[in-house]
Amino acid sequence: MESIFITSLRTFISFGVLLLLTRILGKKQLNHVTVFTYITGIALGNIAGDMVVHKDIKITDGIIGLTLWSLLTLIIEYISLKSVNVRTILDGEPSIIIKQGKINVDAMRSNKLNMDDLMMLMRLKDVFSIKEVEYAILEPNGQLSILKKEEYESVIKKDVHISTKRRPYLPSELIVDGKIIKKNLKELNINEDWLLEELKMKGHPHLSKIFYAELQPDGSIHVD
Repeated sequence: MESIFITSLRTFISFGVLLLLTRILGKKQLNHVTVFTYITGIALGNIAGDMVVHKDIKITDGIIGLTLWSLLTLIIEYISLKSVNVRTILDGEPSIIIKQGKINVDAMRSNKLNMDDLMMLMRLKDVFSIKEVEYAILEPNGQLSILKKEEYESVIKKDVHISTKRRPYLPSELIVDGKIIKKNLKELNINEDWLLEELKMKGHPHLSKIFYAELQPDGSIHVD
């Protein structure tokens, strides 16, 4: 029982510390934007895992290791913000894989990319033929950005001269699980009384029975 208690305690502590440090490192770390952030995420996970599994590692030593690694990551990220050269070393540079409709074989070779890999990355962007592509750029995070040839681009309202107007609102949650999201009301400058009145007009007088309500771009409310 004592062993189970100690393991549980170490798990909770390592989980809490890892969660806190990940939040401090920011959203870029969460999304694994670059190879550097990807490796950092793996390293932090390994250190936290070792704190739980290996009883010979003191909890304080594990916390110090996690904290120092996170601190070094923050320092490197700050330096990369200030220096283009450091940013290039850490993050790498985009590579043009297809240029003016022609495949750049040298770029593919230098990035260890074969045609199967390229076609897979293209299909993930809903492009199934090389002939549709004007430019394809392999980003530092391994994703492929594609600029289609003009004849294969989707038609937008501007192309056919359809008049448009700016949306007054961004679709936002107003009610979730019967509770009003007051933070969103404040950001949208919406009065709570107005919201309740609108819900009554839609036949939803009881707030507790509303699972989800969302503000639409035109200012109307969608209720589920």
